Amino acid sequence: MKPKIDWKEKAKKNAAIEAVRHVKDGFIVGLGSGSTAAYAIAEIGQRIHKEGLEILGIPTSSQAFFLAVQHGIPITTLNEHPVVDLTIDGAD
Repeated sequence: MKPKIDWKEKAKKNAAIEAVRHVKDGFIVGLGSGSTAAYAIAEIGQRIHKEGLEILGIPTSSQAFFLAVQHGIPITTLNEHPVVDLTIDGAD
């Protein structure tokens, strides 16, 4: 039996998916922490895999770093890329 996703989790996932639609090829993307950002990181990873999207991610925490690596997002730092095109983080 598939577990039911409550309305809050569904809303977080939908918000993350909508945010990731703004990510364009060549972007430097700040990757936040928390459950909504985790959905976004997974979605970015899917876009990289399916679309060949080329971005670099700057994680804001070790949690975000490990998730990004797990989902195949290339990592960079603010020292290497001080201008960020978009940052995705949740308010949860």
